[in-house]
Amino acid sequence: MAKKREKNLELFPELRNEPEHPNAPARPPAADSPDLPDAPVVTPPPAVSGDLRGKTVFVIDSHSLIYQVFHAISEMTSPDGRPVNALFGFTRDILDILSKHKPDFLVCAFDKSEITFRNEIYSDYKAHRDPMPEALREQIPELRRLVSALGIPLVELAGFEADDILATFAREVVERGASRCVLVTSDKDCRQLLNDKVRVLNLRKGQLYGPDELMEDWGVRPGQVVDFQAMVGDKVDNVPGIPSIGPKTATQLLEQFGSLDGVLENVNQIPGKKAEKIAEGAELARLSRQLVRLDDHVPLEFDWQRAGVGQWDIAASVELCNGFGFRSLTDRIARLGPAAGSATKWVASYKTVDSLETLQRIVDQALASGTVSFDTETTSTNPNWAELVGVSLCVVPGQAWYVPVMAPPGEPTLAQQGVIETLRPLLENPAIEVVGQNLKYDVIVMRRAGLYVQCRMFDTMVADYLAEPGRNTHNMDELASRFLGHKTIRISELIGTGKNQGRMDQVPLSKITPYAAEDADVPLRLKPVLEKNLQAGDLNGLFTTVEMPLVQVLAEMEFNGIVVDGPLLGRISEEFGQRLAQLQTGIWQEAGEQFNIDSPKQLGDVLFDRLGLKEVRKTRTGRSTDADVLEALADLHTVPRMVIEYRQLAKLKSTYADALSSQINPATGRVHTSFMQDVARTGRLSSKDPNLQNIPIRTEEGRRIRQAFVAPPGGYSLLAADWSQIELRMLAHFCQDAVMLGAFQRGDDIHSVVAAEVHSVPLSAVTAEMRRQAKVINFGIIYGQSPWGLARELGISKEEAAEFIEAYFARYPAVDGFIRSVLEGASANRYVSTILGRRRPVEGVRPPGAGKLSRNRTLAERIAVNTVIQGSAADLIKLAMIRVYHRLQSAGLDARLLLQIHDELLFEVHDRDLLALARLVHEEMTAVGDLRVPLEVAIKRGPNWNDTGVVVLEQEP
Repeated sequence: MAKKREKNLELFPELRNEPEHPNAPARPPAADSPDLPDAPVVTPPPAVSGDLRGKTVFVIDSHSLIYQVFHAISEMTSPDGRPVNALFGFTRDILDILSKHKPDFLVCAFDKSEITFRNEIYSDYKAHRDPMPEALREQIPELRRLVSALGIPLVELAGFEADDILATFAREVVERGASRCVLVTSDKDCRQLLNDKVRVLNLRKGQLYGPDELMEDWGVRPGQVVDFQAMVGDKVDNVPGIPSIGPKTATQLLEQFGSLDGVLENVNQIPGKKAEKIAEGAELARLSRQLVRLDDHVPLEFDWQRAGVGQWDIAASVELCNGFGFRSLTDRIARLGPAAGSATKWVASYKTVDSLETLQRIVDQALASGTVSFDTETTSTNPNWAELVGVSLCVVPGQAWYVPVMAPPGEPTLAQQGVIETLRPLLENPAIEVVGQNLKYDVIVMRRAGLYVQCRMFDTMVADYLAEPGRNTHNMDELASRFLGHKTIRISELIGTGKNQGRMDQVPLSKITPYAAEDADVPLRLKPVLEKNLQAGDLNGLFTTVEMPLVQVLAEMEFNGIVVDGPLLGRISEEFGQRLAQLQTGIWQEAGEQFNIDSPKQLGDVLFDRLGLKEVRKTRTGRSTDADVLEALADLHTVPRMVIEYRQLAKLKSTYADALSSQINPATGRVHTSFMQDVARTGRLSSKDPNLQNIPIRTEEGRRIRQAFVAPPGGYSLLAADWSQIELRMLAHFCQDAVMLGAFQRGDDIHSVVAAEVHSVPLSAVTAEMRRQAKVINFGIIYGQSPWGLARELGISKEEAAEFIEAYFARYPAVDGFIRSVLEGASANRYVSTILGRRRPVEGVRPPGAGKLSRNRTLAERIAVNTVIQGSAADLIKLAMIRVYHRLQSAGLDARLLLQIHDELLFEVHDRDLLALARLVHEEMTAVGDLRVPLEVAIKRGPNWNDTGVVVLEQEP
């Protein structure tokens, strides 16, 4: 099996979508999310002649598709912080069309303006539509650039809608002899255009819609669609129709009388009040018919040669996608055809080491050089489960060696212990600089093999992350392509994929040597490039004093692991299973029927059809029943409330109660999580395999899971050290508000102080509800909460929330000033910085100007403020971890650092050293940084992670 997480995303994909704070919204999915299709695009030769005879023409209703993907895909940002979710979805859909449907001609139709000839007919046409969201509007210009780079013409005309352009093209291409015209839209108006050669493609449903589907759906022919819609109307477009006439009645009337005119002429044959309503609504029906009928003679001057597929500018398209962070789409576009230019020829000499004498000569060369690039090949992606297969070394770029320790039968190897002892003077030498990609993995592997790497480190993965935190991946394959123009050997070429995937020790030396040696060569070639990038961003200090020392700390923590009580997990799993069964029965009873609660479609049918709850949002696969939707419906019915609890409990059961037992390492009896430095754009650490940072502490079920993480037997305890309100202290430090500074310096409860200020009451008069409101707004300020968001959080009106926010800023003008300064800097510099100089690119921040700050901040503006505060807190906890780690190395205590959970550190310690450890940790966590407010840390002990409730230090020692 392959080794490194960062190197094997193609085999072990992961969604980097973990919240960066318990109260923050989930981070947007990475732009190269593996659940999105990434098939090779195979297209016909360019059809540039403009001859449509026998050809297939696709016309995209661009705004319809843009809105679909914008609402279907969660917030995504480019490396420089711009919103890109609609841009990503739209581009992905175009590539899917090219790949799956292979059109000869492709056109994108756009709405030129909101005012068309229909507004002259009826002034209220589309009057109730909400304005385009700002986060979507920002993406339109970039989308047009990318579509143009792909060689797809954009067609628009003032006074007409995109639907009219679709109608005109549908008529023209059929007249010009095309074999098929496919209209890519979800707009039902286009059903009037259907015939034997015109179809409508709904991408979200994957449905190609023709006359037969129309008859099955509405019971009418294409020629009757306009009359059908004229009677039924359209609430979305504010087309009135005939009041009280629904789809079923309209179908029956058209079946009986053939057309709207036939219905109106024979109204006296229609029984009951229906005839009266039709007669009263006759003029509205005629008006509606004018509104819904598409104009298929839009005066366009269009050169069909421009629409021939294959006229793309690959280099420009790839450059744009790289800028947006669309790694998977970049790969797909690159396969459309040859890009401009060619990669530099890769010259390298890669050899297998066949003796310890040869290895010693390489070690001597590295010792003389002072720098060596180093990599390991193993049997597992988890370093704590891995066996060492081989080691690769590179001292001079282009010359690398592979040292085999394990190999297929009959192939030569070197004894592992001999290799370890030969490498020890090199890799345990603090004067040597070791270069590599994801070095933490290699450090742990060598530690398990008996060698404690103590060199200075240069990790290319972390260096690129620090220089460009907005990128979604920093793996070696991508870095080699981006900086060296080199395509690396992929792991799948050696061990395959899926069920037939092999292990690295089964790969012949003739194949593994060039692969493994390249793994050592590439980082050494990358080093000077990345050093320049760090220098350009003034990031060398942060890299050398924080991120690189942290590699050793994280390796120690992962090596240590944490003891987990397997039998207790089994009992917890049983408890959760019983509770889930009870919840399932209760949900079925409240819903009035049995259904699959885990099926979004079946749940949607129950919520919106059977129970009649209002649909909140649609996605590409149907009506959304995600957590936000259920929260919005929870006050209206018991079923969505119970489903929320059901889902939370089911996730805890599957992710922790069931899965953790299989993740206990049989050799250590511990679970060894992996801490990632290259994911969160604020600089925070992430945890995976398993994720131990997202176990909820506010629920009883989450606390039960934490009880299974225990101190080892033999007189040990767990000790938890948790910073108090670190992010609010960072806010006070930056804004320098006198009231906030005073509250923290005196040790007052900051939430009560803020409540007293906002409500203009003495501190003694602050009620529990006042404090709760103040706590919500305190954290809301950090995350850019709008009046609407605060209203939802507190259960008050939007107007009350807006007044509360204004009262807050009136009492704390320095906070307003701080936010203004951050936004001004972000607008001018296009990046923000943390307390230690960590930079995060942020595009699209509006200049605050001289007036009052907008309380409805854009995504980019929320990112800017949040990064300064949360990123600075992340900087400080990393510094604290390094300081504590080094103190522990020399203190002689029977104690180990196990976990970091954002603002909390978790240790195991023998009870005889408990007080000494508490004092050490308190000293380092309160002394780190140079803030205007004191840092406070609560230190508690207990037999397990949840029950660390005994205060170790009552007061500062």
